[in-house]
Amino acid sequence: MEIETLDRRAILALGGALLAAGAAMPSLAEDKALPTEARGLPPDAPKAAMLVYPKMVPLDLIGPLTIFNLARFDVRLVWKDKTPVVTSNGLSIAATETFDECPADLDVLFVPGGIAGTVACMNDPMVLGFLADRGARAKWVTGVCTGTLVLAAAGLLKGYDATSHWAVADMLPLMGARHVDHRVVRDRNRMTGGGVTAGIDFGLTLVAEIKGEEVARTAQLTVEYAPAPPFANGTPAEAGPERAAAMRRSRKPIDDQARAAAERIGKTLDVPG
Repeated sequence: MEIETLDRRAILALGGALLAAGAAMPSLAEDKALPTEARGLPPDAPKAAMLVYPKMVPLDLIGPLTIFNLARFDVRLVWKDKTPVVTSNGLSIAATETFDECPADLDVLFVPGGIAGTVACMNDPMVLGFLADRGARAKWVTGVCTGTLVLAAAGLLKGYDATSHWAVADMLPLMGARHVDHRVVRDRNRMTGGGVTAGIDFGLTLVAEIKGEEVARTAQLTVEYAPAPPFANGTPAEAGPERAAAMRRSRKPIDDQARAAAERIGKTLDVPG
């Protein structure tokens, strides 16, 4: 009992010391506010703004974010404010910069997916206005999964080839994009990826374009990206018509909301009916 008591005291003391040390360390948001060089990044590090929003799918963000960090991009997580947003799986993520704080000129503008949050963003003038403004000047306009619907809603994919999650990809033409059924699609300075896990493929492809293939290869090796899924079930063609139809039925209420938004936005973008 005496040993257990001492252990508990030691643990409590260690915890207090760690908390005190943590209080003296800058938060992620504070660190991101430092000049690029102060964070150990080269002055010419590509500036990437990655949208975070309520009900987004964290993996849509985390996959590309990991690759960008390995390639030494200057990554900024952006939203209306810095209050943590609750994602689709309950994980909270806080923006490091607000829309107003985000640089006007970016190397990369990126939007992740998450259908419930996507629909909300498609119907949010403030979000669409921010994306349209930054996207008009960004060197690369990018997104994965249903996040590409948000890009399209902001008018950033009109006249471009693009892809999205397979269940909603047919909505892209409603907003003027041309759907191409590939895992990663590049058209000029637009690059889009399919559903969720395609974000890693997208991230590696974009890094190769911006910083060279060797940097991308190093990042791929670092994360040991050598996918070998246990089932051939990752696309509708692999899963078969019955499984694909069952998933479409389960998604129908929220996908119908996305379609309604896409049809409404298509009219404002003068997309032929």
